[in-house]
Amino acid sequence: MRLSRLLALLALAAPAAFAADRIEEIVVTGTIGERLGTAGSASRIDDDALAEIRHTHIHEALSRLPGVWVARGSGQEHLTAIRSAVLTGAGACGEFLYLEDGLPIRPAGFCNINNLFEVNGEQAAGIEVWRGPSSAVLGGNALHGAVNVLTANPEGLSLSLEGGSYGYYQARAALGGQFGRHRIGLSAHGSQTDGYRDDTGYGQQKLSLVHAADLGSWQVRNTLNATNLNQETGGYVRGFEAYEDGGLRRSNPNPEAYRDAWSWRAASHWSREQTRVSAYLRRSRMVFLQHFLPGQPTETNEQTSGGALLSQGVAVGAWSGRFGAQLEAMKGNLLEIQDRPTTGSAFLVATRPAGRHYDYGVDSIMAAGFYDLSGTLTEGLRLLHSLRLEHLGYDYENRHLTGNSRDDGSACGFGGCLYTRPASRDDDFTEVAGRLGLERDLGIRRTGYLMLSTGFRPPQATELYRLQRGQAVADLDSERLLSVEAGLKGGTWSLSAFSERTRDFIFRDASGFNVSDGKTKSLGLEFSGDWQWNGHTLSLAVSYASHKYDFTRAAGRGELIADGNMMDSAPRWLTNARWRYQPDEHWYSEFELNQVGEHYINAANTAKYEGHVVLNWRGGYRLTRRIDLFARMINLLDERYADRADYAFGSHRYFPAMPIQGYVGVNLAL
Repeated sequence: MRLSRLLALLALAAPAAFAADRIEEIVVTGTIGERLGTAGSASRIDDDALAEIRHTHIHEALSRLPGVWVARGSGQEHLTAIRSAVLTGAGACGEFLYLEDGLPIRPAGFCNINNLFEVNGEQAAGIEVWRGPSSAVLGGNALHGAVNVLTANPEGLSLSLEGGSYGYYQARAALGGQFGRHRIGLSAHGSQTDGYRDDTGYGQQKLSLVHAADLGSWQVRNTLNATNLNQETGGYVRGFEAYEDGGLRRSNPNPEAYRDAWSWRAASHWSREQTRVSAYLRRSRMVFLQHFLPGQPTETNEQTSGGALLSQGVAVGAWSGRFGAQLEAMKGNLLEIQDRPTTGSAFLVATRPAGRHYDYGVDSIMAAGFYDLSGTLTEGLRLLHSLRLEHLGYDYENRHLTGNSRDDGSACGFGGCLYTRPASRDDDFTEVAGRLGLERDLGIRRTGYLMLSTGFRPPQATELYRLQRGQAVADLDSERLLSVEAGLKGGTWSLSAFSERTRDFIFRDASGFNVSDGKTKSLGLEFSGDWQWNGHTLSLAVSYASHKYDFTRAAGRGELIADGNMMDSAPRWLTNARWRYQPDEHWYSEFELNQVGEHYINAANTAKYEGHVVLNWRGGYRLTRRIDLFARMINLLDERYADRADYAFGSHRYFPAMPIQGYVGVNLAL
């Protein structure tokens, strides 16, 4: 069997002690790693590795990191897990903080579940991932971890062209140079595909512009990042193991679905000695068909936001660190309109009428103060302490009829419409997050650490103001997480163990209400490392984790969450193993194994996905000093598996993964 051959190869690769080829565990200056320090679990994929991965979807890159699973949806859609289950729902995007050059790409409280398609990870100078709560330093939404994309400032001129399976094409360009005291770099790329499944093509474009200069005593770096996505979206295919069926896996039950989104972000970073100031402005808009809801309404959401982050370094005796503040303001809007009458049962027809369902605006202000300190207790022993106080206030305005009614004010049948528009109101949340840790030198390039951390994430606007029938007010608390982590790090490896408990977990109960009285608990081990000899590199990133519900409650979709149940979409095992061979500078070859372990796909633990193991290959050849050829084969053994498995409304449903794919291209350095 193909699966058994893959497992055998993994067994052969595993005995060595390993690390992350070009994934550095200690994050370098100017990144979130610098702000968070070396104690904790941080990983980085550098620009060379990203240039070789050439991911068509962000999950291809982030699967190389322990404890991280970005489950691919249709097109560029995705769901994220970092030391957690794959979380779903209106506010699940708030569980993770996505940043660009250390600044959040979305305002607090107005995230999107697919936010990573709004960053230029394909041409980044690096991607960092912090695993575990980092709210004490980075703020709300960094509950389970954070992803930081570093904008590249290229040198010279390079062009890249690539083609592949199912009508895939990509073109990249990078240009950069020095102009007196100013350095300017431009990176741009565009890609398109017909899609493997019916009516699932997309086109996307991304651009990054960087200006860096020394202006007097200040070092200045200005960035502009913009993205655009036009996507035909595929829906779930239904039926037990439908991804195995050749016809079903190519089908799309929702050919009418689409997602159009654009975004831009401008930032200016100023630093002098111990003083740092960053100012930023952001804008985004997205329109998509909610093909997964009865009546298929169209949602339009947009936001304009900006802010500033200031910090000052201090050093007193054996102690050093930074004090700082952040201020951010946002103006957001959401409109949901159903153009056509609902089809289906009499209940659905009556409770999902055509017309406006939601129409509201939300203004928000976020203000925070923080400090990060490190002190030497004795030789080789350091104490770390961070604290952040953050306040988030919402000013919500309902622009339509208040309550549970049709567009014209008349009542829906069967007890009311399936949506409720709460009255205009204000909400605010004030939270404190901290961390306290010890770090010990254990020899040359070896350290150990013990860290106690807390994290929080406030309710998102969609959880507070986009309600279902019967709930006039969502009285929600911020989610909170307590983590204890211990770890060891060597020059080419790292090992960490963690225990986490979440309270005020936000979910939708059996009445369709948004509530925040859930609890979860997690235990896990993570390892990454590499071993090199004679042009060979073996790399391994593996995690074992148990994520469980810590409460009993009837939930939506008719499920019963029982205390001790495994969280759905939470595989115990995640593994990435790679064998790279590069005998000289002219060529390289790399085989990669990705394994996602079996896991339950509903909260009641009555349905399961068996997991999968997939083999990929990448290689390149330097034809001349200026011409590089590259190729890759994804899903080399043509495994039939699911990118995402789910069980809802009495049915198994899946996003089928793509079969074997081939890509070839050329890179020109001009």
